[in-house]
Amino acid sequence: MNAAATCDRTRLRLRVSGAVQGVGFRPYVYGLAMRYGLAGFVINGPEGVTIEVEGHRVSEFVAMLPLEAPPLARIDHICVRETAALAAEDFSIGTSEGGKLSTQIVADAAACQQCLSELFDPENRHYLYPFISCCHCGPRYTVAERLPYDRRNTVMRVFRLCAACAAEYGDPASRRFHAEAIACPACGPRLSHEISAIVAAIAGGQIVAIKGLGGYQLLCDARNQDAVQRLRRRKQRPQKPFAVMVDSIERVSEIAEANAPELALLECAARPIVLLPSRNNLAPAIAPGLSRVGVMLPVVPLHHLIFHALRSAGACAGDGPVIVATSANLCGEPLLIDNAQALRRLKGIADVIVTHDRDILTRADDSVVSVVAGRPQFIRRARGYVPEPIRLARSVPPVLAVGGALKSTITITRDNQAFVSQHIGDLDTAEGIRAFEETIRHLTSSLDVEPVVVAHDLHPDMASTRFAEANGRELVAVQHHHAHAAAVIAEHGHAGPALALVLDGHGFGSDGGNWGGELLLCEGPRCRRIGHLAPLQMPGGDRAAREPWRMASAVLHGLDRGNEIGLRFAAQRQARCVSAMLDQPGGPTTTSAGRLFDAAAALLGIASLQSYEGEAAMKLEALVRRTAIIEAGWTIDGCVLSLRPMFARLIADDIDAVGGAGLFHGTFAAACVDWVTRSARTTGVNTVVLSGGCFLNAVLAEEIPRGCSAAGLTPLVPRRVPPNDGGLSLGQAWIAALQIAQQSSARGGTA
Repeated sequence: MNAAATCDRTRLRLRVSGAVQGVGFRPYVYGLAMRYGLAGFVINGPEGVTIEVEGHRVSEFVAMLPLEAPPLARIDHICVRETAALAAEDFSIGTSEGGKLSTQIVADAAACQQCLSELFDPENRHYLYPFISCCHCGPRYTVAERLPYDRRNTVMRVFRLCAACAAEYGDPASRRFHAEAIACPACGPRLSHEISAIVAAIAGGQIVAIKGLGGYQLLCDARNQDAVQRLRRRKQRPQKPFAVMVDSIERVSEIAEANAPELALLECAARPIVLLPSRNNLAPAIAPGLSRVGVMLPVVPLHHLIFHALRSAGACAGDGPVIVATSANLCGEPLLIDNAQALRRLKGIADVIVTHDRDILTRADDSVVSVVAGRPQFIRRARGYVPEPIRLARSVPPVLAVGGALKSTITITRDNQAFVSQHIGDLDTAEGIRAFEETIRHLTSSLDVEPVVVAHDLHPDMASTRFAEANGRELVAVQHHHAHAAAVIAEHGHAGPALALVLDGHGFGSDGGNWGGELLLCEGPRCRRIGHLAPLQMPGGDRAAREPWRMASAVLHGLDRGNEIGLRFAAQRQARCVSAMLDQPGGPTTTSAGRLFDAAAALLGIASLQSYEGEAAMKLEALVRRTAIIEAGWTIDGCVLSLRPMFARLIADDIDAVGGAGLFHGTFAAACVDWVTRSARTTGVNTVVLSGGCFLNAVLAEEIPRGCSAAGLTPLVPRRVPPNDGGLSLGQAWIAALQIAQQSSARGGTA
């Protein structure tokens, strides 16, 4: 092409950042360039995607680029600059660039409708193939070792493409154009069992373990009480609820009630478990004593194949197939992802163990979400959402935050983004600690980040704290409830002071005490405790957290009705001992909101013991039909909130469990709003952060923010991370980043 022909052509160089690798973005760009008759190239690079386009319609290309992006793509920023025209004639997808990374791997996505249509099309070469995927669905984060997101950097590199897959991979007109997880029966991964054998086992009341997207799952017929009870015994999970899976959105209404936002969540590409009001027509052992059930739709093609075969065979009890779908792990241990480990460790749990030869590099449990006040709230953030970053209000130094001991996550900051890891689990086993350390190694490596500090909980004996101390980097200790508050502040990008109402079960206080019902004043990296719940004795120390009747006994003792302990809790052999213990001064106390829920549940005869964290509180919440407020049910002395008057009314003879549950929730919520409102008037701070595990309670999560808004305050609630300890690492990271910035400013530098 001569100079005269190129003089009126423009060439632009674009750098696109965000979630733009592994989502079909390059083939989308290719198609767009073809539409406008442009030459140039598109490549994956360390900053995202680099594009050069040349021709007469480059401005139209730039304007259209963000408007028709693939469904899994997220464009954060497009940098455009003009460069010299090269008289190029073709447009191509080039080799990925190396360099310092500032892009990210995207989250795994459920099978898309186009792939499902092919899955059940007898004329398609992917017919009934359980690993079908394309640019718009399938594994991403769980199979990628590093960026750029190319096949050579994933576990799929061991599967050499057959001629048909290679043709699709290289065809710009195909939706599998540069789909890195592309595979088919001729060249891709294989299952260890036939679908017919899996279905026969489930229909026969057996327990089946399958290798899913982020780890192994245990499946059984959710209408078969014997099968569910057997799973509970084998998994050593006596009461904690199981999630269930149905094959389509139309079948959800058969087992649960769901509104429009909940149905939308169920169908989104992340495919989380969504908590829904139960219709109570499944096996009673699914969610004992609870009013809600966790429901999910199929995630991987294998799930769809199992349901298709179950329907075809007319198998499973009841109107249609509903299966339990729960994490395949031993009690308290992390999700299993390795074939050899699964075969060995699930032998005593599953009757059939279904493996395949596509490795899982990063375990990612199912995410769990509920809808509160019309908006999603995370209970567990993992598969489908991680490693989607949380955008911060400013760029910060690279920080590693290691979270707490329960519901562990880690957070790594890079520029103005915080990457909160998937739910890791509890760090009270060697396997849990190994999974925690693996997550740190993988996330720091895949993000190409070298942290300058490590933030951790103030508690000296947590496994995460010990890891931080052994790490060799500068440390920042963050008080537990301050971290809860800071997570919400970071998520919302709030600047300036904020009150924080933090309600949870336990956190190590800055005075060494057992905190859990705290009113804080937060500003920048600083935090001051300005109020707390009235301390309550904890007879037996940590044992009281597992035995709610002990907290109920402490309430009775505080009401000068200690003589009733033996009568109310006669079934507890140590009731007399606990009564005597409460008479002795100097025992452990707590300001925990969670322990008040335990006490109420035990006093109302709902739960005297609990087999999993939050069981008593969840069963108490399940009984709420409507809330009511006990007038003068609380007192505020200075800034100490006492619910003593409420408990005095709660134990009256005319109060049953249902009425008591409504009175407790309504009064506690009203008391908290009063407490916060008074503090706002005193401090002049009208922004109120609400966080802590107790805000997983749907009643509190709706009534307290509504009450704060009615009082003229601005409530901030967690949306992008859970309010429980799963959000701690984000708060720790933000506090550490603010401290670094403050220290740098004091030295006259820049952070």
